[in-house]
This record gives sequence, structure tokens and C-alpha cells, in this order.
Amino acid sequence: MGTCDGRVAIVTGGGRGLGRSHALALAREGCAVVVNDLGGSTDGTGGSTVPAEDVAAVIRATGGQAISNGDDVADWDGAARIVGSAIDAFGHLDVVVNNAGILRDRMFVSATIDEWDAVIRVHLRGHFCVSRHAVNHWRDRAKAGETIAARIVNTSSGAGLMGSVGQSAYGAAKAGIAALTIVQAVELARYGVTANALAPSARTRLTEGVFSDMMALPADGFDAMDPDNISPIVVWLAGLDSSDVTGRMFEVEGGALSICDGWQHGAPIDIGRRWEVDELGPAVRKLISQAPAPAPVYGV
Repeated sequence: MGTCDGRVAIVTGGGRGLGRSHALALAREGCAVVVNDLGGSTDGTGGSTVPAEDVAAVIRATGGQAISNGDDVADWDGAARIVGSAIDAFGHLDVVVNNAGILRDRMFVSATIDEWDAVIRVHLRGHFCVSRHAVNHWRDRAKAGETIAARIVNTSSGAGLMGSVGQSAYGAAKAGIAALTIVQAVELARYGVTANALAPSARTRLTEGVFSDMMALPADGFDAMDPDNISPIVVWLAGLDSSDVTGRMFEVEGGALSICDGWQHGAPIDIGRRWEVDELGPAVRKLISQAPAPAPVYGV
């Protein structure tokens, strides 16, 4: 018996890197998989059906069920086709793993509007479009009286949680995904849908160039940056045992798993009236002295 026997998942960006690892791991645990990948370069240009079909073929060759899909996750109609392909091929959908992404790294002072829009589009809009169509399917089934155990697994990043030098667009998109996840968790619970997110650290096309030393293959021993290290938590979140876990951000690196704690309300100074401008300097500095130090920005 597999953790995900009888379940159906979509993995976006499933042709390479983390997405490939997730798709193969889900299939090994009994999940039927739609491997979606536009097949483009790391900056989002170009396209090919080969990466997605290669992964789907590996799954089928080992006795699993899989189809490939080359639609653009950030295209509204394309996202509908991704979800529709799962339902047409396997009869229903249970899990969406939003993993597709691109990079257009640039220091903020040099960033262009086209680079900004491209990154926000694929990451944040892409997460919205695919999940939004999936939720239509789950809501309709729930309204028809079916018991739903659906899962959304989003992909954020330490760049979105802590910030990362040279990655303002990527960090902003990933921070948006973190906020999206907690809103989805609250709003979709009534339909039997959980939403969680990952902040993974692993060797992929997007990280090898940015963190080349960190991502280098070790001479021997445990390969902490192997993308396969991230997939077990994806499989567990996709299964039925995770039904009581939602709205959480999991940091995963090698064998380390933790839950990242987001913004919290700080203890206020309340003077019971409007502040005068010359009072604010001492008050702000007192609040800062009492607050936890922020996590350092990556790259500083």
C-alpha cells in the first residue's frame, strides 16, 4: 500500500529538478500524476514537450500512471487545460503541487519592468491559476455531497521569507505565495482542502548558478542538496494522514525539516492618543530593542 494509492496529482514544473523528484516520488506511492512542464529555459523563454513526457514515460515504465502536459501555468485557459487533463485521464483530481518557476535575477536598481512582470507572472499568477481551476472542481464535488480530501502544496522560498540580495522580484513572488497559502488554508477548509507551502533548499537549475558553492556535489556521504530530499514531505502532505495540517510553511534542507514561523503581532506601546512626531523616535527604538532581531537577508 502506498501513501497516495488511488489519488491523482498535478505537479507543475514537473519535468526537471524538484518537480521531477516530486512527480516520481508521488508515483512510487501510488499517485497518478499529470506532469506539467512548459519545457523552457530558466528565464522562462522557449519551450519543449520533452522534459514532461520523459518523466511521465519513466513513471509508466515502472508500472505507474502518468500523462504529460505542456501548458503554461500562468495562462488562465492553459491552467484550465492542466486541471482538465487530470480529470479527463483519471476521473478526478486530489492534489496540486505548484512548483513551476523561473528566474530573472537582478539588483533592484537594475531591474526592468519586463523582468519583474515575468517572474511575478510565472510564480504568483501561476500558483493562482492552476489552484483556482482545481478549487472549482473540488467545490463542485463538495456541493454534490462528496467528502473531499484535497491538497494544495505551494512552493515558496527562503528568498520570500527572509529576502535575498539580487532577487527582489523572485522574493516578492515567493512572499506572495506564503501569504496566498495561509489565506487558501482558511478559505478552502470548508470544502475539505488543505493548503501548505514549502521553502526548499536543493540543487536545481534555478539554484546551481546562484549558490554554486552551496549546491556543489559532495565528494562522498549524504548529498544534502539532492532534490529528492524534498519530496517525502510533498508526498506526505499529498496523502490522507495530513488532513489536520494546513496553513503551514515547511523549510526543508537535506535531512532537516522545520516549520517557519511568519509575521507575528509585536507588543505595542499604546499612549491612548495620537502620537506626536517628536515622540516617535524614542518609541520606535524601544520597540526595536524589545523585538527579536530579524533573520538575515540571504546574500548579506
